[in-house]
This record gives sequence, structure tokens and C-alpha cells, in this order.
Amino acid sequence: MATRRAFLAGLAVASLPRLGWADVGSPDYLAAGKAGDGYVLHGISAAGQSLFQIDLPARGHAAAAHPSQPQAVAFARRPGTFALVINCFTGSVQHQLTPPEGRQFNGHGVFSTDGSLLMTSEVVAEGSAGRIGLWDTRDYSRVDEWATGGIGPHDLKRLADGRIVVANGGIQTDPGDRTKLNIPDMRPNLSLLSASGEMLEQVELPSELRQNSIRHLAHVGEGVAFAMQWEGDAAEPVPQLGLWVPGAAAQVIAPPEAEAMAMLGYAGSIAAVGNRIAMTSPKGGAVMIFDTNANFIATHRRADLSGVAATASGFMATDGQGAIWACDDAGLTPLSSNQTLWDNHLIKIA
Repeated sequence: MATRRAFLAGLAVASLPRLGWADVGSPDYLAAGKAGDGYVLHGISAAGQSLFQIDLPARGHAAAAHPSQPQAVAFARRPGTFALVINCFTGSVQHQLTPPEGRQFNGHGVFSTDGSLLMTSEVVAEGSAGRIGLWDTRDYSRVDEWATGGIGPHDLKRLADGRIVVANGGIQTDPGDRTKLNIPDMRPNLSLLSASGEMLEQVELPSELRQNSIRHLAHVGEGVAFAMQWEGDAAEPVPQLGLWVPGAAAQVIAPPEAEAMAMLGYAGSIAAVGNRIAMTSPKGGAVMIFDTNANFIATHRRADLSGVAATASGFMATDGQGAIWACDDAGLTPLSSNQTLWDNHLIKIA
């Protein structure tokens, strides 16, 4: 039987106001990076200023922000064996998630609409079959998993109605050293799952583009824009951008011939706002902008551009030298310079 003291202590905790993102400075974005000899996660304002910095045990990749609580989940770079649930108010690690035996995290995750579930992108280590891990956010216990319907899933996005789009990259990797094992036989796809994990729909790329690994996603209207990384002949220019609305075929968008090699076959991150889509390439040192009608708008160049996210009127981008930029049709405008060298992604807090 609980003691009166324990009961009163529990009552006191229950009566405390629930913290929200405003309590940690109302950050608009999360970004991981390298600071000195260590790795960190930052909360970043709409003006490109760091509001808090939290140490990570190893290199991070993407992060997921809880929809209401000041809580972030930082994912290890794939194939990963940890994800940290971080209290952004105190900086403390509340939970360290470890995938079940035979599974590996694949760098991304997303919360359910009400924040009750965390969904993590994973692979079966042997063979790289895709899984979505489900975690109860009351205590971050593992409660279930769903098949993604493909090999090597990476990014996933929750649509407004709760359905999940998964980017199955199509690459089977060695579970130890990430060696790519099936490049000649790749079959990347986009899979649509119901809010309860049922497979609803899949689309594949045309056969001539089957070595274009589908990696990252951004919400566009009732569907997604997707960014790809070419695993075929390096001398052959291929498009790195596509659009998909469930119920229709996927549309691949090619830039003008003069811009075809700007990305060097590698799209790093993707974001969309209004009728604009921005896609970065750290290898090409470029960000490319299209409209949602598949028209090319501009290419802006900056070494090691990688993270990109939507702002109220355009985009924010990060690079591996520590700079944060405002980005629009006209170009890149510096916002801040940091000691942290930014990594792959800039995650918008909804």
C-alpha cells in the first residue's frame, strides 16, 4: 500500500503545469552537429540562433520533436543502435532506446498526431528488410512493429489523417560496415501505411531509375516530395526530385540540362513550403529550388549545404562549416555562424 507521503508527492507532481516548447525558448528547429571533439543537438530559433545545446554520445542524424512536450528524440546515424529521448528543458536524457535484437535504427522517426506513439525507421540487420518500430511514449517501451514493404527504409512522414508514407531506399547493406550489397538489383519504393500499420499502396520508380535510392520526404499538399540518391553510373545525370500523391503514379522532376549535374547525383535533405520545394546536396554544394508544378526555379551554391527546413516565407539551410542561411528564390542570406558544424538535417518543430 502506498504511504501518505508518496501519495502527496505524486499528487504534487501531477498538479505541476505541463511543460511545453515555450518553456525552452520556443525553438523552431532541431539540428545535430559536431562541436569540437563531441556531438551535440541544438534547438534553433526562426532567426537562426541557438537556444539550447545538448551533448550526444555519438554522431547524430535526424531528430523527432514531440508535438507538444519539450522532448526530442535524437537518432544515431544509420545503421544505429541508439536513440535518445531528451528533455529539452533540463538537457537530461530521459530514455535511451535500443532496437530489439536483430534490428537497427535507420536515422529517422516521427510521433503520432497525439504524441502517444513514437515510430522509428528500422531494418532487420540481416537482409535490410524494413520495419517501423512502435514505442509507447508514456515510458518509451517497445510495443509493436510494422513491415514497411521494402528494403532499407530511411525517412517516414505522417500525413494529416494519420497515414504514414515510408521511403524504402532499396539498398541492402552489410549490418556491420554498411557495404551496399544489391546495387544491380535495387527496387526502391514509396509505401503508404494506414494509421494502424496496414499496407495501403506502393509505387516504384521507372525501371531505368531503379538505382535512384528514395531517401527523404517533405509534405506537399496531400502527398509528399521525395529526394533521391543515385547509385548507378556516376557520369549519367539523373533527377533527384519526385512528387507523389497517394492514388496516383509518382512523378520524377528533372532540372534543366544545364543544371543536371549540380547535385552530383546526391540529394541530402528536402523541405517544402507553399508552392516551393528546396533540396540540398552536400556533395554538390548546392540547394535547388522547384515549384510544386515541377518547374525549376533556381540553384544556389554553398559548400557542404545539407540541412533544409521551411520557414514562414521560404527556407532555412545549414552547412558543414557552421553557418545557417535564409534561402529563397533569390539566393542565400547569412543568419548566423556557429562553432557547431551542422550535420545532415534541420528538423522543423511542428
